[in-house]
Amino acid sequence: MYLIRGIGNLETFNKRFPDQSMSGTIGNFDGLHLGHQAILSQVKDKARESSSSSLVFFTEPHASEYFAAKDKNFSAPPRICPWREKVKLLTNFGIDFAFFLQFNKSLKAMTPELFLKDILAQLNLKHLIIGDDFRFGAERAGDFSLLKSWGKSNNTEVIANKTVSKHGLRISSTRIREALMLSNFELAAELLGRPYTFSGKVVYGNQLGRTIGVPTANLWIPKQRLPIAGVYAVHCFLAGKQLNGIANMGIRPTVDGTKPVLEIHIFNFNEPIYGQRLTVEFKNKLRDEKKFDNIDLLKKQIFQDISQAKELLE
Repeated sequence: MYLIRGIGNLETFNKRFPDQSMSGTIGNFDGLHLGHQAILSQVKDKARESSSSSLVFFTEPHASEYFAAKDKNFSAPPRICPWREKVKLLTNFGIDFAFFLQFNKSLKAMTPELFLKDILAQLNLKHLIIGDDFRFGAERAGDFSLLKSWGKSNNTEVIANKTVSKHGLRISSTRIREALMLSNFELAAELLGRPYTFSGKVVYGNQLGRTIGVPTANLWIPKQRLPIAGVYAVHCFLAGKQLNGIANMGIRPTVDGTKPVLEIHIFNFNEPIYGQRLTVEFKNKLRDEKKFDNIDLLKKQIFQDISQAKELLE
């Protein structure tokens, strides 16, 4: 998949791919769940019908994350997957092009008319598949009707996407976040079309775990909030191998931590894996994170967690 990195690279893209016709869609696509996959399948079908290529527009950060950074009274929803994972999922789904738009002050202030003129009109869009409740541009002033009108004047067919439901409710990123925060991993997997996982590079931590006989692998996590918190029984995937373990997502209050950390203890494993990518599949929540009066009490609880996790995972 070819990634167009921002509006500034449109000219370069058009020079590299002259006369490239495309069928596209716009959205956050957080989690790339079954509803998203249905939209992408529509895009790919239209691309095949018109001998064009598939294209996905998405923003980083999400608009809600941008506003949360500007206003302490505003809280962004947790992120199902970081943008690196999103790009990987889009690639695996067979999307040809992705257009990454940085959500910043300039994009926030862009009127719907300018968005159409400076972005959409710069691409040879044969089809644009979008929700009929889609809003865009400054103050969310642009809507489906405006897109339809623009499409008629620009030889672009604007099509309403298909809604996908599960258990009588529309599949959405919001439903999946709620399921994950409630540790309902079965429902989350149903809506995603795959188990919920998080992948990250193993980075150096304070190595406290080694001093109490429980070595851990710390994973780099994005600044965006994840929809998980506490201690979990997990499956880990490393270099094609499945391993069992426990994971703690939290600030580690017993050792006066302040920043969120995702640390994994893999059972019967003590190899150096710094710099490698580890994928974690969350299976069962064991408990919430809590502050213990001392390290010995924390150690005792961790060994109880390990025992419980082993029973659940066997």
